[in-house]
Amino acid sequence: MELVIREASPDDAQLIAHLTRSCWADKVAPTSSGHREATEQVQHELLQGGGFILYINDEPVGSVRWLPVDMDAGIWEMRRMGVLPAFRGQTLSQHLLEAVILAAQTAGVEELRLGVRTDQPRLLDLYAAYEFELAPELDYAHANPNEPKPNVMRRFLRN
Repeated sequence: MELVIREASPDDAQLIAHLTRSCWADKVAPTSSGHREATEQVQHELLQGGGFILYINDEPVGSVRWLPVDMDAGIWEMRRMGVLPAFRGQTLSQHLLEAVILAAQTAGVEELRLGVRTDQPRLLDLYAAYEFELAPELDYAHANPNEPKPNVMRRFLRN
């Protein structure tokens, strides 16, 4: 199995939007805005922040994005990480997570944040294993107002 993680460009927006919708199908509550991921929104976010695409044997199987929080280049918020159903259970999402952490450290980012849906509590342990901590005092910048507020987690980076 050949695993490659490639930095995304705005030209990858359509692929990432498709991957997000496919990764979230039958996994995340139907009310999630991830099911309606639009190419234009992804392209905008890639221009403002960045992303990675995960390939297995040259096939795109997952992705993740990040944005600066309130245009503060020192804080990134991770968004929409997912792996296609056929490739789950192989710890592939950890590779995406590690890629974002390394990119943030390289860029001199001080803090990473992410939101965990309340109906996905098992993800709290995954992120905690990577030194993310619950931060109930923070609001998730992209929370869906029609759903319960997600759990916000943060990790301070040591550069």
